[in-house]
Amino acid sequence: MERKSSEEERKDRKSESTSEQTDYDPSRPNYHPVEHACWKQGQKVPYLAVARTFEKIEQDSGRLRNIETLSNLLRSVLLLSPDDLLCCVYLCLNQLGPAYLGMELGVGEMVLMKAVAQATGRQLDKIKSEAQEKGDLGLVAESSRSNQRMMFQPASLTAGGVFRKLKEIASMSGNSAMNKKIDIIKGLFVACRFSEARYIVRSLAGKLRIGLAEQSVLSALSQAVCLTPPGQGFPPAVIDAGKGMSAESRRAWIEEKNSLCCLSLVLLQCITLNEMPNYDVIIPVLLKEGIDQLPNHCKLTPGIPLRPMLAHPTKGVGEVMKRFDEAAFTCEYKYDGERAQIHILEGGEVRIFSRNQEDNTSKYPDIVSRIPKVKYDSVVSCVLDSEAVAWDREKKQIQPFQVLTTRKRKDVDASEIKVQVCVYAFDLLYLNGESLVRQPLCRRRALLRESFSEMEGEFQFARFIDSDNTDIIAEFLEQSVRDSCEGLMVKTLEKDATYEIAKRSHNWLKLKKDYLDGVGDTVDLCVIGAYLGKGKRTGTYGGFLLACYDEENEEFQSVCKIGTGFKDEDLEQHHKFLKEHILPKPRPYYRVDQSAEPDVWLDAVQVWEVKCADLSLSPVYKAAMGTVDPEKGISLRFPRFLRIRDDKKPEDATSGAQVAEGDCNLVNTQSC
Repeated sequence: MERKSSEEERKDRKSESTSEQTDYDPSRPNYHPVEHACWKQGQKVPYLAVARTFEKIEQDSGRLRNIETLSNLLRSVLLLSPDDLLCCVYLCLNQLGPAYLGMELGVGEMVLMKAVAQATGRQLDKIKSEAQEKGDLGLVAESSRSNQRMMFQPASLTAGGVFRKLKEIASMSGNSAMNKKIDIIKGLFVACRFSEARYIVRSLAGKLRIGLAEQSVLSALSQAVCLTPPGQGFPPAVIDAGKGMSAESRRAWIEEKNSLCCLSLVLLQCITLNEMPNYDVIIPVLLKEGIDQLPNHCKLTPGIPLRPMLAHPTKGVGEVMKRFDEAAFTCEYKYDGERAQIHILEGGEVRIFSRNQEDNTSKYPDIVSRIPKVKYDSVVSCVLDSEAVAWDREKKQIQPFQVLTTRKRKDVDASEIKVQVCVYAFDLLYLNGESLVRQPLCRRRALLRESFSEMEGEFQFARFIDSDNTDIIAEFLEQSVRDSCEGLMVKTLEKDATYEIAKRSHNWLKLKKDYLDGVGDTVDLCVIGAYLGKGKRTGTYGGFLLACYDEENEEFQSVCKIGTGFKDEDLEQHHKFLKEHILPKPRPYYRVDQSAEPDVWLDAVQVWEVKCADLSLSPVYKAAMGTVDPEKGISLRFPRFLRIRDDKKPEDATSGAQVAEGDCNLVNTQSC
């Protein structure tokens, strides 16, 4: 019998390895993170293992099952290749780094199409038509790549290698940057196997389209850490901490442990991700110190933005009095501007961040220059929560939010500023090395006023009154509207008055003038479908299907059709933008009744602010179904378009629970 040459043996090993990776299934029952992994201890995580995990998640709409599937991959990474955990988490989140660093790929669809065409030898026109037909360039890239034959197969992609290439693409700038980006993308495509091309293209396009939100990634990470603790060495002493339990007991134990883990990772009174939203810091601590030590090592730090506390809507002064009962509270003007989280770092550097943690420092050089003038010398470092509002210096009054939106977004030259702003500070979250988020608002507000001075039209404290007299509050609300504000923010002062990072809290309530008129709050909804226009709207979309976002199930739930509030130019703008996001079929995480199906399905990429007259129970719409009625959802009556919310991501849209809370008398309303 002839012995195989070393080259033949190498090919056999490579073929065997490829077969293992192709068959990799992290969703299999009784998953073993070592035996069922498709790579060995000390090796780099194959990108195909990540892609196969995405495939399984995309095929299954069950959130808990998908969390377990992702958890299994991460358990293998923890044991076999812990150094790759950070890049794997970022790939799952489809992020390149913390949001405040502003790392963006800057790769348009046409560039991706050119790269696919050049890498596969196909004609660009055919790539375009197929992408339009399938509604997913990722699937086109996958099918194009699978049909290509090559003399020499490049080295297999690794998760770390792909992540580094994505970061390299994001860092490129200049005249020749686009060609260099195309070259890197082509290199990735040539090395792709099976579904890898699908997910690389989607990552480059900015949307994985598998319904995997950050909360699920965190749940999977925490579950993986509980079942297979990091830092054990190899071979590990604990492969599966839930081993030996019955299926039912194991499931209950995992849910309990997962709940506790998520509490440690995300919800434990504003720690870890909320105080330190940076996986570059969190993951190394998790690997070295363990989950219990995260709060001690991941603390609020000036220069790293927090996720802001948000308020719940309320329907009037009476509801405020009922909610807060005997608790002391304050009423502040609700300014109609842009959230500005102002950080002063040791050394005097000033940074400004948006509600989405984006770095807006270059947008507001005027604010940066005035902060040293309004802070007292005692302030070495701090974090302020405030609102940047358009300001008319001649009339000395607030201007509408729409005026602020005309201001340049980045790299503003202070000498060319036309839209002036006034900063209205309302909270102090950090001062001179000490986090204040667990201090009551009365203490935080006192420190704010002891640390800064006012300058008219430039830096002022939010106007407020402390009163429990309904007539005085109603008059203060009327005055806020006369002063060009949206209404009031009503906040607890002493009891339950901590700053709840990243939460929409009942300890902060929004009270708008519209509520007293019985019109209700505005809601922020995602566009997931469109209806073709008729009559004078022929050639554009005449109406749209809107949805709220359900965090628990990570799905978009239909809530209404909308066709009013649009100017002709609005409809043209919407048609031009949304036609680039048409889908051949709805996403598996869209909940829509067949009777409300639109003519065109759209990717959930844009949020609109909408006003409505009332809410109604509906057998057609799926928002908060089962919350108020076991078989009916909630619908908006007479919805009207107000504006696009560019400052919100689709997952920031109003939730079904918030819609349900909008009207406590829904059970008595007439179904639509």
